[in-house]
Order: sequence, then C-alpha cells, then structure tokens
Amino acid sequence: MASEATSVRHEPLDPSGAGAAIERWTLTAGPYEASVLTLGATLHTLSAPDRSGRVEQLLLATDELAQILGPARHYGTVVGRYANRIDRSSVTIDGAEHQLASTGSGMTIHGGPDGFAHRMWAAEPVEGGVRLRLHSPDGDQGFPGALDVTVTYTLDAAGELVIDYRAVTAKPTVVNLTNHAYVNLAGEGSGDVLGHLLTLDADEYTPADERQIPYGRTEPVAGTPFDFTVAAPIGKSVHDPHPQLAGPGGYDHNWVLRARPADGSPARAALLEDPVSGRTLEVLTTEPGIQVYTANKFQGAVTGARGVPYGPFAGIALETQHFPDSPHHPAFPSTVLRPGEEFRSTTVLRLGTNRPVTA
Repeated sequence: MASEATSVRHEPLDPSGAGAAIERWTLTAGPYEASVLTLGATLHTLSAPDRSGRVEQLLLATDELAQILGPARHYGTVVGRYANRIDRSSVTIDGAEHQLASTGSGMTIHGGPDGFAHRMWAAEPVEGGVRLRLHSPDGDQGFPGALDVTVTYTLDAAGELVIDYRAVTAKPTVVNLTNHAYVNLAGEGSGDVLGHLLTLDADEYTPADERQIPYGRTEPVAGTPFDFTVAAPIGKSVHDPHPQLAGPGGYDHNWVLRARPADGSPARAALLEDPVSGRTLEVLTTEPGIQVYTANKFQGAVTGARGVPYGPFAGIALETQHFPDSPHHPAFPSTVLRPGEEFRSTTVLRLGTNRPVTA
C-alpha cells in the first residue's frame, strides 16, 4: 500500500522548447524515488539503496529530449494497445478481421508505429502517486473500439512500486498492456547485467520463430537455457548455441507463469538479484506471462544519464503481460475485452537488499 508519507511533485521535463509540454512527476518515499513522464506514461527513473545504504538510479534512462522522442521511446514506457507481437498485423474478433498498422517484418509490435508509448497522457495526483489517462479512439492503429485507459503508479517507503492498469472499451477489442523499463540493479550505466541472478516462477515458456512469434504451444523449461526455476546468472547461456535464443545469445521470450491466485491478487513472477550491490527486485503480477528481454540488440544508439552508451545486456526488461500473438492462438489466455467489462492488471516492483554471500 502507498504510504501517506510519500511526497508527490511535478514540473516540466524541460522548461524550454518541446520539453515544456512533458511533465515529470516525482514520487519520493524514504530512500526510494520514482519519476514518471506524461510522454508514454513512462517510468523514467527508479532509485533505491544498496546493502550499504548507497542510493543509485536503476533504470536505463536519458534526459536528452531528442533521444526520449527518438530511439529511447520504449525505455520505461507503457506499451499498448497490445504489448508485444501480433503476427500478420491483423486480429479477428467475432468473425470480423481488423487490419492493424504494421511495424515491419509482417507484424505489429507494441501497438503499432504510433502506439501508446508515443502519446501524451493526462496526469493527476493520487495518494502516494500519480494517475495517467489516455483516450484511444476507435480505429487507432487499426484496433477496433474507443478505449479509455488509466495507469496509476504508487510508491511507499518499504520500496514497493505498484503499477495498476485499467481500461474500458466501446466495442470488442484486444488489450495487452505492460511497462517496458530496463533495470540494472548495479546502477544505470554501470555495465552489463550478465552477472545478475534471475529466478522465474515459470515451468514453461512459449517457443517462437526467428521473429519471436510463438508457435502456439508451451514447452517445459527443464533442461533448456530457459530454466530459471532456481536463481541463475542471466549470462549463463549467452555463449551456448541454442536455436531458440535471440540475437547474440540473449533472451527475448515469454515465460508461462505458474497459476495466479484465484482472488486476483498479484503473485511473484520473478526475482532479480545483484550479488555485488545486494539490491533485489521482486516482481509480482496478476498477469499470466512475463516477457524477458536482455537488450541483446542494443548497439550504443542511446547514451544514458551517466554519459555511457547502452550496449548489449545493459539492462533487463521484465514485462508482465499476456502472451505474444494471443489473438491467433485460441489455446493462449484471451486478450479480448468487451463493452461492459473492465481490463484490470496489477504489477508490483518490490525493491530490497540481501546480505552478502559469505564463505
């Protein structure tokens, strides 16, 4: 729960030029701080102490407006109307086919070339945080139905950042929302995350083709590079040849989370640990899947706040969501939203520390 002690303030991202239209909302609670931009409903920064109490900013981020509006558009943004991939850039709902705006390679990724990550959201304060609103008109990027979306961020002094998503539609449509932040628990610009330990509460994943489009089935992780059922370094399989590994031996895949609680409360999906700083990040969610992307294709196009270009494995994205390409796979959990229903999703980012390993 958000603490009453959480302070909430806002100001223009940049008082001059185009940045004046973008608001930065800053949430501060004890040693923890998060900032949110109205452009893309972006979780822009997230700061937390290490086991010695030293506070660092942990998200890949830049304050350079040209990069925020350019190659950095998915750094911490809320992506939608449909996060991840839709093959053939089309969806069929109740027998009617809807052609979507393509992002190339015969598919639509993260809602299209002008998806929610590129929009200006309206913001208002709430207790312990900020609520952002967006109206997506009927036919937006080809998706049917006018959609009204809210995303609420709240932070407390225990280091718990809660992201609540809500949406309602005027016509049957598909919805899949997530946050696309990249985390480095050692601190932004501090190097790669290959030594971070990752645990995923998932016994299966969805194998996919070279475009990361799922085949429509699930397979066990046991005996594969996808087995993170116990803590293992992210880089454990970087140099292992495997037909399912993306790019230069990294991950860009969806894991099938173990059953969520019947009462709809968030349950653990992942635990990320940095053995050096001692920082930990526990991810809890109501969603059935988690897409893990280890920034395999980063080539230094974005320079971070510390002046360090982001190369491969500079951070890890833990995207809680429904499965990629679900509209084409009836066996996957449905992403259809109908009038009179409310899309509801909650993800919790729980920061903490652990003790150093002793011999």
